[in-house]
Amino acid sequence: QVQLVESGGGSVQAGGSLRLSCAASGYSFYSKYYMGWFRQAPGKEREGVAAIDSDGDPSYADSIKGRFTISQDNAKNTLYLQMNSLKPEDTAMYYCAADPPWRRKNMGRLLRSSEYMNWGQGTQVTVSS
Repeated sequence: QVQLVESGGGSVQAGGSLRLSCAASGYSFYSKYYMGWFRQAPGKEREGVAAIDSDGDPSYADSIKGRFTISQDNAKNTLYLQMNSLKPEDTAMYYCAADPPWRRKNMGRLLRSSEYMNWGQGTQVTVSS
């Protein structure tokens, strides 16, 4: 059974940085799962932030391009999201998601939350001005 556990959230001032981690179990990163980071602010829909396809190629939402970087450590079965130059509008609950490689998807669908079967419990990020 796939389990995803996020960590690394917290409260920072605008312009600061955080690195989120997502520890995965129940499968190996070498299995080339699709992996993604999503966020949801109060009263808003969940939105895709960054994702990696089965070949390891990243995709980013326009709102965070140039500020956030997604990466993975296959040996540690861990997904990361490095967030720099944080803004108050980045405040949200951040979720890690994973989907098996046989549920094929093109780059245009990587950031759709409906494409993912497995979710973590989330980690809160709060950015103050």
